Amino acid sequence: MLFELIKLAASLAAILGVAWLVGRLRLGSDVRLRDEAEAAELARGALCGFEPAEIVLDRAGIGALLRDASGRVLLLRRHGAQFAARVLDSHAHARLDRNFLTIGTEERRFGSVTLDLGDQAQLWASSLRRLGT
Repeated sequence: MLFELIKLAASLAAILGVAWLVGRLRLGSDVRLRDEAEAAELARGALCGFEPAEIVLDRAGIGALLRDASGRVLLLRRHGAQFAARVLDSHAHARLDRNFLTIGTEERRFGSVTLDLGDQAQLWASSLRRLGT
């Protein structure tokens, strides 16, 4: 009986230890953009010298599009428990479906993301056409 209680206590301690480690490493957290300021800060950290002039956030906070004064467009998308960023140089991988804009890059490993941009989706889709093919 005592051995069973020790096994139970050890199992409980192990489970609590793993749960603490997961929380400490922020694994499995639901990371979302809170506001435009956070998106701008992430963009500045991803690309040196990038100063956003226009920002549009996905309604769910899973990504954003940012444009600087020189016309460069940066795509932020959730990647695990962090955000990844890529400069868009073509509109070839952009598809508009009402309020949803699906955007990808030439880089297959980056994948694509569908952003719910609301009434801003059409404006951003048309502005991406200036990037070329």
